[in-house]
Amino acid sequence: MKAIIQRVTKASVTVGEEQISSIGRGLCVLLGISVEDTQKDVDYMVRKILNLRVFEDENGRAWSRSVMDRELEVLCVSQFTLQCILKANKPDFHSAMPAELAQPFYNSMLEQMREAYKPELIKDGQFGAKMQVLIQNDGPVTIHLESPTRPTDPKQLSKQEKQQQRKEKTRSKGPSESSREKAALRSKADPSASSGAEGDVSSEREP
Repeated sequence: MKAIIQRVTKASVTVGEEQISSIGRGLCVLLGISVEDTQKDVDYMVRKILNLRVFEDENGRAWSRSVMDRELEVLCVSQFTLQCILKANKPDFHSAMPAELAQPFYNSMLEQMREAYKPELIKDGQFGAKMQVLIQNDGPVTIHLESPTRPTDPKQLSKQEKQQQRKEKTRSKGPSESSREKAALRSKADPSASSGAEGDVSSEREP
């Protein structure tokens, strides 16, 4: 998931001749949803957007308060073009989540933001509509935010899964035979060694 976050003095969305949403000081968030996005991406983005410290505090110190700290507004606008991949000079949007899936995904993210903050301070545009978005950037301050990437190569995913399975097997089995033998040898070499040596060997094996 990608977002362009702008600190604004005001922002609004117009569809046709009708202004459907507007905010005063706060954040305007342009949001691009990817075909690979999951609930983890939503959790990350909601947390970062609401806690991003781009506002000054009561004493005028910059970069010290979030939109929630200052109780300001947030205007979210869905923008699939953020998932653009250029092929020569032509934009390609195959990385963007299809509209029929993206709309409920986007709506659930808005709902999560409202639950985490004050619902009346979270505004949005009109999904899928041709919108005129007026943004009066304050600063200017613009932050490009992406949720953490995960490997998309099936081989890489499979490799990670196998590594995780090996770790889980190692933990569930406890000390291996070779570890027990090493512990026994240490005991013979140092009779004063405590019975906790085997546990120490086990902990050394842990990643």
